[in-house]
Amino acid sequence: MNTSFQPHLACMARVLLSAIFLLSGVMKITNWSGTLAMMEQHGITQGTSALAAAAIVVELLGGLALLLGYQTRLAAAVLVLYLIPVSLTMHAFWGLEGQAQQQQMFHFLKNVAIMGGLLEFAAVGAPALSLDAWLTKPRWSIGHYWRGVARPM
Repeated sequence: MNTSFQPHLACMARVLLSAIFLLSGVMKITNWSGTLAMMEQHGITQGTSALAAAAIVVELLGGLALLLGYQTRLAAAVLVLYLIPVSLTMHAFWGLEGQAQQQQMFHFLKNVAIMGGLLEFAAVGAPALSLDAWLTKPRWSIGHYWRGVARPM
């Protein structure tokens, strides 16, 4: 494969992966009462408001960091760690039967696949077309202007 496309593909992957977190965070805000009700339906009865607020923060900040490629490795790792309990509590398909089991298994496996993509970014970061790459890019220095010129001793 032509490696000149790799930065663009990695950027597109970050955009696609971040979309689900950003949209989910916004939906939790715009449907606050529905979010709390859904959490209670899944057995989360203590501290639902605090947990929902924490989920919003993780989804929005993690999604935005992933989108921009800022602290990409950390953001991806945090999102993976966030998805583990979310998947186990909100998509516990093993306690269901029939269509409900199939639907929740699909969502559980979707989260597992998302974790796979996030683990790739946790491993390699955002090598180009990202704030990480821009912030680590060497800037000009006085030494830049001395190249090729005899330096005084």
